[in-house]
Amino acid sequence: MVLKRLARVQERIAGACLACGRDPAEVTLVAVSKMQDAAAVAALAECGQTLFGESYIQEALPKMDATPPELVWHFIGHLQRNKAKLAVGRFALIHTVDNLDLAQILQKRAAALGITQAVCIQVNVAGEAQKSGIDPDGLPELADTVAQAPNLTLEGLMVIPPVFDDPVGARPAFARLRQLRDGLKTRLALPLPVLSMGMSGDLEAAVMEGASHLRVGTDLFGQRL
Repeated sequence: MVLKRLARVQERIAGACLACGRDPAEVTLVAVSKMQDAAAVAALAECGQTLFGESYIQEALPKMDATPPELVWHFIGHLQRNKAKLAVGRFALIHTVDNLDLAQILQKRAAALGITQAVCIQVNVAGEAQKSGIDPDGLPELADTVAQAPNLTLEGLMVIPPVFDDPVGARPAFARLRQLRDGLKTRLALPLPVLSMGMSGDLEAAVMEGASHLRVGTDLFGQRL
């Protein structure tokens, strides 16, 4: 069952890429394993999935210690400032930097560890009060701060779009994130390869708008425990 689920998601990604003339190798699948146990992660890893995404520090760290050491982990949830230092050095990429204070905490911790931490900035493109993310108007200042931090590497942007009955409705949010990223690439002279956008229900729309990282949970693991 796990292998079939993974194959179906991979087929959807390949089909979306074919429809818009993209190479499937340009799209990275992040298996969202929040609320799944270490055994479920290990089962998917045995099928060839090596990249996993977690949303809660207190859940993620014990799970990471209980799963194969070759797995790669991204942090994709809201990162509380009082837990931020625990994420540095444990996750290959933190997708959800959304304010200056958090960026400064991550920089300070990375410097103390003598490492460079890769991050993305989460943008609230639709201005939804219930969602995290920097307002597009505040993005340039935050991007400047992260880009200038000696122990942080700005990799790109992340978004959680509004929910629509028809997944196509998310495309404007995805397109807006891509436009914001492209503007930053020019202004900062950085590659910014990551566009973290698209989940189980709208991954085709995200691929069409240039997603580099898809965060898929339910369609890989089934309903959460």
